[in-house]
Amino acid sequence: MTAIVSLEALTYRYPGASAPALRDVSLDIEPGELVLLAGASGSGKSTLLRTACGLVPHVHGGEVSGRAEVAGMDVREHGPGELAASVGTLLQDPETQIVMGTVRAEIAFPLENRGEPPAAVARGVEEAGLALGVAALLDRPTHELSGGELQRVALAAALAGRPALAVLDEPTSQLDPVAGDELLSLLRRLNEQWDTAILLADHRLDRALPAADRVVALADGTVAFSGPPGEFLAWAAGAAPELLPPAAQLFAEAGLRPLPSGVKGARAALRAHGLLEPSEGDAPVAEREAPRPARAKRGAVPALRLRGVWQEFSGGAAAMRGIDLSVAPGERVALMGRNGAGKSTLLRVARGLLAPTRGRVELAGPMALLLQHPGDYFLRDRIGDDAPPAVLAAAGLADRADRHPRDLSGGERQRLALALVAADAGPGAPAPAVVGLDEPTRGMDRARRDALAAELRALAARGAAAIVATHDAELAAAFATRVVLLGDGTVAADGPPGEVLAGGWYFSTETARILGGAGGVLGPEQGAAVLRERLSLTEVPT
Repeated sequence: MTAIVSLEALTYRYPGASAPALRDVSLDIEPGELVLLAGASGSGKSTLLRTACGLVPHVHGGEVSGRAEVAGMDVREHGPGELAASVGTLLQDPETQIVMGTVRAEIAFPLENRGEPPAAVARGVEEAGLALGVAALLDRPTHELSGGELQRVALAAALAGRPALAVLDEPTSQLDPVAGDELLSLLRRLNEQWDTAILLADHRLDRALPAADRVVALADGTVAFSGPPGEFLAWAAGAAPELLPPAAQLFAEAGLRPLPSGVKGARAALRAHGLLEPSEGDAPVAEREAPRPARAKRGAVPALRLRGVWQEFSGGAAAMRGIDLSVAPGERVALMGRNGAGKSTLLRVARGLLAPTRGRVELAGPMALLLQHPGDYFLRDRIGDDAPPAVLAAAGLADRADRHPRDLSGGERQRLALALVAADAGPGAPAPAVVGLDEPTRGMDRARRDALAAELRALAARGAAAIVATHDAELAAAFATRVVLLGDGTVAADGPPGEVLAGGWYFSTETARILGGAGGVLGPEQGAAVLRERLSLTEVPT
């Protein structure tokens, strides 16, 4: 069988880079294979994907050695336009891929470029719209869509022509839990029914790992591991524990083997160990009361208050419907909800980027806001021209001042944009009363996510309110004292993380789903402590 992707001793260096982004990479991907790329932010995942779709070297430039063939074409001789006939691509910044004014036109565009007849184009648009959950958006203007909706539209356009290879960079990073699960199911169907090869990079291994045929882990631009998911987990437990998804981390810290790849395997293994009651199928801590994290003391003046806020668009659609919300100084709020629920709109209205149709917004001081698209923060060809040395150092990019913003990985761009926002007030300016972040963990590995959670806790300790719109329940559990769940522009739930994120189907951490949510246990560390206690109670004295 001829490999759809064949790399041999591939080495690539970005223009101005001191070291290669890929070093001596040899890798074959067969038709119908679903390969998951794992690795820390900046390890080379995005660069490998850019090579597979021809952006490297044709768009990014730089130096290439070795061999790289995709669908039988040498990527040094065939550019992205030629490869697009066989390769569907979704990059980390889907907003940069959207070129048409409506969703229907965007999905139809690649089919029309291939010369498909009108009936085939119409059928492809309908099928892609249904498969990606955007059928109701087909006649919506693309500029009115949320980040998650844009991501689904860009993916629908990439997959509408059923390419031989789909190259996907963090495809679930802006999707709500239901849409993320549906996407992985769709990719599995394409993979199984049409022999579509999938090359997928994602830091959310808990979502992607159960669907993968093989995991390729990159470290410092080289292939550190290649093999089945089960063998990857065993390798990562010793060589790269930071790559373990929550279920495997839970078992590793509790001393249980083998490590599971998902919730179903974890619960079955716990039942086999006698650590879940067969009759309940829930956590072994049902007798414990869920802890209620203390909220910050509410003073007379909230850091942010929304009073009956509506935000309506042309045509009568409403992103916010009479929202009343008060956030105290020092509070850490995770703003959650499905795509299009109103999270990004709420942050923009709070910051004053959008004027509410009705209602009032009150701020106790300046508000710093990191928007969903980190590329918007870079205006020059060198990141060193946008960010002073101190900001580059804060983002961990001190040695990359000469790099073009597009040559950074998505996680690196996100970190740098966050550092720019944090430094924006400048010396002598008042500290922000509110810091808002919109999907800040897009492209971030677990170590960076944990560091972000620590920064948010420190920020709140200094008196600022932190409001983070996120689909990442693990981040919410790590930093938040309060979770506000939006549904169709209204507040559907508002409470401590141990109440909102425990026991749910979708808006829940993986540990909580494994242990059933009892006791409000949300993270692998907490869950492992519970399991170790349970193990000690089940041991037979000698």
